[in-house]
Amino acid sequence: MPRRPVLLIALVLPATLAAQTSQAASSTAVVAQFVRFADIFGSQLVAAFDSIPAARYDYRPTPAQQTIGHIAQHLENANYGLCERIGKVKHLRTAKDSLADTIKARWPKDTLIARLEASLRFCDTVLERLDAVNSAEVASLLLGFQTDLAEHYSQISVYMRLLGMLPPTALPPRRRTPIDLPASTLGRYVGTYELAKGSELAITIRGAELLVQASTGGAPVRLWPESATDFFVNEVDAQITFTPDSRGSVTGLVLHQYGRNRPARKIR
Repeated sequence: MPRRPVLLIALVLPATLAAQTSQAASSTAVVAQFVRFADIFGSQLVAAFDSIPAARYDYRPTPAQQTIGHIAQHLENANYGLCERIGKVKHLRTAKDSLADTIKARWPKDTLIARLEASLRFCDTVLERLDAVNSAEVASLLLGFQTDLAEHYSQISVYMRLLGMLPPTALPPRRRTPIDLPASTLGRYVGTYELAKGSELAITIRGAELLVQASTGGAPVRLWPESATDFFVNEVDAQITFTPDSRGSVTGLVLHQYGRNRPARKIR
């Protein structure tokens, strides 16, 4: 499911950050980690709701618990409420937003998922503009946003298990088969690609191997080709597609991770 790029620094590498040499860099890295985990749990939630049949959206384990549809609309409201306070930006509400939760919980599956995704994109915009966690209030709100997503993913995962379904994080990764590409083809992709301000991916070549490294440092990770333009890494579930222009020159890439597609332009 395509989504806009966000400031995500530890993209295809392990989560450990390299040591930062300035306070500004450290602040950016802290924000990036909040973004990273919101990205993970938000995408897992959307994938979970998408995999549940529409006919089961009225399911709840006991009468006292929320239905699946109610959880989806509740998450939308919670995302807007928390992220408005983080970024001091207001979400433009319509008449539908003022309807009772019990009514919104019975909206069609596609409507609920689309609205949930829109709320996550609103939060993306807020976090992209956040340069630092510079107050206890902001830190508390960010933690609240993260834990709310994580808790509700845990909740919907239990529902799925009770329905005899596997939640997204329990599914086996797709098996990928690498192919051989000549060094002349790999060399076309060498360069630096900017995903967002302060977030870059460096693509280098070592012998017959294409490597990717995030701007925070750490060891480079090998990119394995699936086609002339599509590559994957073994360490995590992430893929990269290089994008040429009409003349065949590589001008960017798309990072596929956590169910999202993030374009990056080649800057050098």
